[in-house]
Amino acid sequence: MGRMRIETKAKKAAEVLRELYPNAVCSLDCNDDPWKLLVQARLSAQCTDERVNIVSVGLFERFPDVYSMAKGELSEIEELIKSCGLFRGKAKNIKDSSIIIAEKFGGRVPDNMDDLLSLPGVGRKIANLIMGDVFGKGGIVADTHCMRISCRLGLCERKDPLHVERTLDPIVPKNEQSDFCHRMVWFGRDICRAQSPKCDICPMRKSKICNFDPQKEEK
Repeated sequence: MGRMRIETKAKKAAEVLRELYPNAVCSLDCNDDPWKLLVQARLSAQCTDERVNIVSVGLFERFPDVYSMAKGELSEIEELIKSCGLFRGKAKNIKDSSIIIAEKFGGRVPDNMDDLLSLPGVGRKIANLIMGDVFGKGGIVADTHCMRISCRLGLCERKDPLHVERTLDPIVPKNEQSDFCHRMVWFGRDICRAQSPKCDICPMRKSKICNFDPQKEEK
């Protein structure tokens, strides 16, 4: 598929998503705090955003900022986030990242990819989320919904995070990338599900943007 055709399809898909979810935002309740978003994004690995939001209430009551988390006992952090799963690794990453942010970055979450990736447990998905949502620099958050839907629409060739990020980045305007990815999440939960997608009511199909056949999808 030629570049121009992909850009046109991406633009049309963005228009459909914008109409469906005009006010789509990140489902993590961080109150626009970059450090809290980083912590919650790490907690969300293999855990629902709903559970993370519940756990975060007690976690941030006990450790309200990066400095208190940096000084916190690892065992206490583990206990507070236990219900999120993989809690030992997550707790260590959160504490270690807080120490680095406090000591190296003056208590402020960095605003660039290289520095964000230097933090334990932070990969490109989390870095792009923070760069887009907090700093307004754009960023393709190639989560499971974004990868699945991008491939089904024919925007990307394979469900690989880096491939999806690098393919979508030049065809989705920077100032729209955060909203585009959040809308992908809502669309993936509501209609374009991994199992039993609702193709019969899908506006992408009705708009002739998508001709996905569930029977032919590679697992």
